[in-house]
Amino acid sequence: SGAHGRGRADTVAYDPHMPPAETRRLELYQAEWCPFSHRVRTRLTELGVDVILRQVAADRSERTAMAEATGGAIGIPTLLTPGGAISGTDEIIAWLDTRYAERADVERHRARRRADWPLWVDLHGPGGPLA
Repeated sequence: SGAHGRGRADTVAYDPHMPPAETRRLELYQAEWCPFSHRVRTRLTELGVDVILRQVAADRSERTAMAEATGGAIGIPTLLTPGGAISGTDEIIAWLDTRYAERADVERHRARRRADWPLWVDLHGPGGPLA
């Protein structure tokens, strides 16, 4: 919802010139092909939260570096926070929503996503150049 996360005293408002210090320490283990990672990246954009993106091996069995960094997590998406690793789309989004308010231009971002979706389908769909 458009008002989700707004107006709560315990959240950090988006400021494009001065990101919260905590965001400098957030790392998202993810993959571009993963729809769950995409959902988390979309929410990060809506909240204006910068993270370091960590690419993972396609096969879980090859994610040893990720497991070492996250305390054993190998599923994606996983967000590494100052307090530890959070795995799972819903869990990550819930954690973010308790800490960050939506950016002022969130509705414009959502409108652009809806408007550009046909291009995504053309690029990634059957026969598309990124398929």
